[in-house]
Amino acid sequence: MDIAESFAQYLEHVFSGRRCEARELIQGTLDRGVSARTLLQGVVWPAMVQTEKLYGKGRISRLEEHLASRINRMIADQLQAHLGREPKNGLRLVVTCGDGEIEELGAQMTADLFEAEGWSVWFLGSGIPNDEVLQMVHKVRPDVLCIYGTQACGVPNIRRLIDMLRQINACEQMQILVAGGVFNRADGLADEVHADLYAPDARDSLKIVLEHPVRVPKPDLPQPGRRRKRRKLVSNKPQPEPATV
Repeated sequence: MDIAESFAQYLEHVFSGRRCEARELIQGTLDRGVSARTLLQGVVWPAMVQTEKLYGKGRISRLEEHLASRINRMIADQLQAHLGREPKNGLRLVVTCGDGEIEELGAQMTADLFEAEGWSVWFLGSGIPNDEVLQMVHKVRPDVLCIYGTQACGVPNIRRLIDMLRQINACEQMQILVAGGVFNRADGLADEVHADLYAPDARDSLKIVLEHPVRVPKPDLPQPGRRRKRRKLVSNKPQPEPATV
């Protein structure tokens, strides 16, 4: 059974809530020599994305979304113990995320995969007030702060967090990476919240931060809504009467 077949069978198990069958499928695939990293990236992560997509389109119920998310979380925990570990590379990562089962799972798997690559990782999860995230940044002095996903209503709070971190110059060289979730669905959103880096998933997150080891500050662009408002005001301004001869 290849990864595509494993993924299709796994989806059937998670949407029907068959915990035991999902666990046995993953364990059997591990026993055949498929790596935990491959299963996380090729089965569990795509299942998480598919769950989010189908629920967002109303094609699965809240019940099915909960069943799938909790089985995914269980399997991610199972696979974390099988991930190989590279030697410590001296790099530090703090991971937080928006509220929601899928956001927590994406952030957890991101933390696990970075840790397997030798990073020292602090996984905060969701629901942490901005001032406490700031305290952790001051304490840990990470190379990267990763914010994984959020619901649309959580975007303004992420913008406030990033602005606060930059305004008080907290850990100046720290890269702020946003990944997954709503950032995959809204083009340009990463720039609007003033993130340094954007990646669609955990694999690309690793690639992006290694390709951009040094922070390059971006100019503070006007917010799109304000630009639209200014253009509207200008266009509605009464025009002078043409001069009569």
